[in-house]
Amino acid sequence: MRSRTAYSRLLPALAAGALVFAACGSDDDNSSESTDAPADTTDGTEAPMTSDGDMMVDESCSATIDDDVLTIATGEPAFYPYVLDDDPESGEGFESAVAYAVAHQMGYLPESVVWVRTGFDEAIQPGAKSFDMNLQQFSINPERAETIDFSLPYYTSNQAIVALEGSAAEGATTVADLKEVKFGAQVGTTSLDFITDVIQPDQEPFVYDDNVGAKAALEANQIDAAVFDLPTALYVSGVEIDGSLVTGQFPGDAGGTTDNFGFILEKDSPLTGCVDAAITALTDSGELEAITTEWMSDFTGAPLIAVD
Repeated sequence: MRSRTAYSRLLPALAAGALVFAACGSDDDNSSESTDAPADTTDGTEAPMTSDGDMMVDESCSATIDDDVLTIATGEPAFYPYVLDDDPESGEGFESAVAYAVAHQMGYLPESVVWVRTGFDEAIQPGAKSFDMNLQQFSINPERAETIDFSLPYYTSNQAIVALEGSAAEGATTVADLKEVKFGAQVGTTSLDFITDVIQPDQEPFVYDDNVGAKAALEANQIDAAVFDLPTALYVSGVEIDGSLVTGQFPGDAGGTTDNFGFILEKDSPLTGCVDAAITALTDSGELEAITTEWMSDFTGAPLIAVD
């Protein structure tokens, strides 16, 4: 787990800125021609290789916008902990690591991955795309799915606490430790429901029309702590409120409705099934969980708060 010191060293960069499967496997004839030892894929099976030792991409997973490469998009800039130092090519950061793991399952070596940048709203508009797939914390919802394809979820968010240093919420490791904390959250959110249904503090939480109000109240010391989903909490503490930190996070299955992130692709993209199969393989093998733990759960340095 990263210490708060390690976490704080990343903040200047912030301010500047989820089987190898039948559908994407090679046929037996091609794979039998390999003269080199085949590379292992992330789920323990052997990746198909060319006679030159390169990984092969099946035709069903090669319908990309540019031949022989997989174009993946992220935001401009891309923020910690999703991408470190705004450098997705490094593979450092949660979404960068997930993207390369999915690409590997689809048969693409790192050097065959090309990164481009898009705005969030631009990416979800209908029409042709400048990318094969895009990940920048896109919540899966039916309205967006009318104009774009979503992959299976690669991340399901949990709730977390943001507080100023020295807050009564700091150091809590169980819900019982939070009973006297003065909480705030946006009206109508799963975070507010989480406070009232799971944390159940001694005093009613303060309710705000939006997250802006909750953050302003926190900065003004009108509340001890605010609850957000973990990705929002990381952004608030890392970019928006000086002197704040994520003091704790809750298990993903601890009450309330969760938010699911998915890759987006052009509507009816031939690659959607390939991405889904890759995510399924990474989930089944445990690699997706390991990536999530490394870059989301552990990387915050925030303790997991027990709810039992």
